[in-house]
Order: sequence, then structure tokens, then C-alpha cells
Amino acid sequence: MSMLCGMFCNLFAGFVKSPVSARNPLRQAVAMGNGRVTCFERNWLRADYSVIGFGLIGWLAPSSVPAINGKSLTGLFFESIGAELAHFPTPPALTSSFWLWLVTWHLGLFICLTFGQIGFKGRTEEYF
Repeated sequence: MSMLCGMFCNLFAGFVKSPVSARNPLRQAVAMGNGRVTCFERNWLRADYSVIGFGLIGWLAPSSVPAINGKSLTGLFFESIGAELAHFPTPPALTSSFWLWLVTWHLGLFICLTFGQIGFKGRTEEYF
């Protein structure tokens, strides 16, 4: 009988609540003074204006190289803006090349800004 009790006690021991309470990761950081609970730092982006400036320059330089039939991506984008503004109240047609240049130019800009932020903050916080 004692062997049977020992076997069942060990079987149920995994279902009994542990005396140590689990730590809630959402309640780790408490803001000073006002008692609000935050999940992560208030300034989580840690934006730096030099990253924005260098990222914009870092995208304008390669996108201004005349590589598409002797024209640059920036030039094509600005030309399409001018062509669409010529008939202003009417929106651009879905088949207009404006949308291709808009998406391509901004996608390249945002990728450049994202990698710039990762690289700059990774370097300043000594990740690499």
C-alpha cells in the first residue's frame, strides 16, 4: 500500500501548484512615480536624427544614379509626380507608372533607414 501511495503521490505532484510563483514578464518594468506598468522601455525606438539624415543621403545617392534607360529612380519618381500634378484634381490611374516609382523609391528609402538604425544603434550599444 505504501508503494501504491508513493506512486500516486509522485504522479499527482506535477499537477500541484508550485510554492514559487511564476514571474509575469509583462510586469517587469514599472515606471517611476506614476505606478504605470510598462512592458519595455518608454524610449524603445531611441531615434537619432543623424541616422535619418545619413539614411536619406545614403538612399538619395544610389537612387540618383542614371541606371534605368539613362534616367535615375529619383528622376523618374519626380517626373511622374510632375506628370500627375499636371492634371491635379484627377487622381493617378492605377496603370500609371507613378505607383511603381512611388513604391520602389519609398521601399528603398525605408530599407535604408531601417538598416541604418540597426547598424548605428548596434554599433553605439556594442552589439557588434
